[in-house]
This record gives sequence, C-alpha cells and structure tokens, in this order.
Amino acid sequence: MEKALKKWFPVFVLPTLAAFCVGFIWPFIQGIYLSFCQFITVDNAKWAGISNYVKALSDETFGDSFIFTVVFAFVSTILINGIAFAIALALTKEMKGTNIFRTVFFMPNLIGGIVLGYIWQILLNCILSNLAQPLLALNSTAGFWGIIILMCWQQIGYMMIIYVAGLQNVPPDLLEAAAIDGANAIQTLVKVKLPMLMSSFTICLFLTITNSFKLFDQNLALTAGEPAHATEMLALNIYNTFYARSGPQWKGIGQAKAVIFFILVVVISLSQLYATRSKEVQQ
Repeated sequence: MEKALKKWFPVFVLPTLAAFCVGFIWPFIQGIYLSFCQFITVDNAKWAGISNYVKALSDETFGDSFIFTVVFAFVSTILINGIAFAIALALTKEMKGTNIFRTVFFMPNLIGGIVLGYIWQILLNCILSNLAQPLLALNSTAGFWGIIILMCWQQIGYMMIIYVAGLQNVPPDLLEAAAIDGANAIQTLVKVKLPMLMSSFTICLFLTITNSFKLFDQNLALTAGEPAHATEMLALNIYNTFYARSGPQWKGIGQAKAVIFFILVVVISLSQLYATRSKEVQQ
C-alpha cells in the first residue's frame, strides 16, 4: 500500500503544485521585480532601482496608514478574541439553545466583506442621522470605531467556534482533578483551561492579526479612507497609489508598497506564531 502511494504521489501533487507555481509563485517573483521598475504594463517595465522604495517610505500617507493599521490591528485583535472567548465560555456550559446561538454568531462571517461594509455604512448612517451627521462627515475617530465594530461583528463568530472546539477538547480528568483540589471557576480557567487552549489562541491570534492588517474591502466600502485619508489602511493606500494615480512611477511605487506590506505582515505573523507556540501545552 505504501509503495503504491509513493508511486502515484507525483500524479496527484504535480497538478496542484503547477497551479500554485503559475498562480502564486511566478506572479510573486514578478511583483518583486516590478517593485524596482517604472511601468504601465508588465511588458514595458523600465528598471528604476530602489527609488520606488525610497519614495514609498517617504510617502506621508503611507506612514499614516501604517500607524492607523497598527492601532486598528491591536484594538481589533484584543476585542475580537476577548469577546469570542467570553462567548465560547458561555456556550460551552450546559444550557438550552447553544447550537442556535453558535449558528447566529457565526453567520456574519459568511457575508462578503464588500457587502458587509456597505450594510454597516447604511446602518451607521441611519443611527447617526439623528445627529444630522453621516458617517463620512465625522472625524477619523468615528470612522475608526465604525471599522472596529464591523470587524468584530464579522470575525467574533468564527473565532468563537475555534475557542468552543478548544474548550470541548480540554481533558475532563484535568477538570475533575481541579475540582477535587478545591479550585474555583476562576482558578480552573487560569490554571487548567487557558494553558490547554494555547493552540486555539495561536490560531485565533494569527487569523485576527493577519485579517486586520490585510483588511481592504470593508475599509473601501465603509469609509473609503475618508475624511482626507485619515481612515485609510495599508491595503487601501496601496490600491489608491497603484490605481488612483496615473503614470508609470506610481505603479512602481504602489508595487514597492505592496512588497513592504508583505514583509511587514510576514514578520508580525511569524513573531506571533513563535511567541504563542512556545507556550502551547502538549496533551
């Protein structure tokens, strides 16, 4: 059986590997090359050296978008995981209707980001209509919290499912031993459940951090970076640099920003994975 699997392994792997190389690896390599060029199309790229990176890093809007994105990712990660974990704790207790609640909390994750953004723009504008102030007329703080609310509403249900699965996999023997030793609910949570849930925290933190940094469609639909680019996140800033400005120099600068953005997300996500995986408990 094992010899047969080894024999047919390339037949099943090669098509997927070829598609991955054509659809991801080659465009990625080409994108890195284009970040050093000025171009309108791929065929007319002209080498420009590191000037695109110098201009990208000196762009004030890119720096402002970076700060806004970092703050947004920090706040959204804490809120999403904190609320999702609290809901998971409540829904793993013996109570009626837990499956219904899980379904209801998970449903917003099924809605597309661009649609979700326009839905919440309508909702927030209706709520703020009593103040005679539409969302886009408010300051950046209102736009920031509007995106936070949208992100939490979409992501909490998905993270909750992961935490529920983790809580259900905590060995009953450990919980019984903690009860016999006289541990209360808080002590059991801190000393038993949380250490056993580190793998779930690793997954949820990775997803929320990367999703927060990569957020684009919700940002575009809800605020479009207004007012005056104050709520413009990194992905939207790259999009506006690449498509909203004409000229070969802006294509190259936008591509350079995209490479910087990629490196930033990879470094942050790998650092988070290393920090949380080192604290995981082997069952």
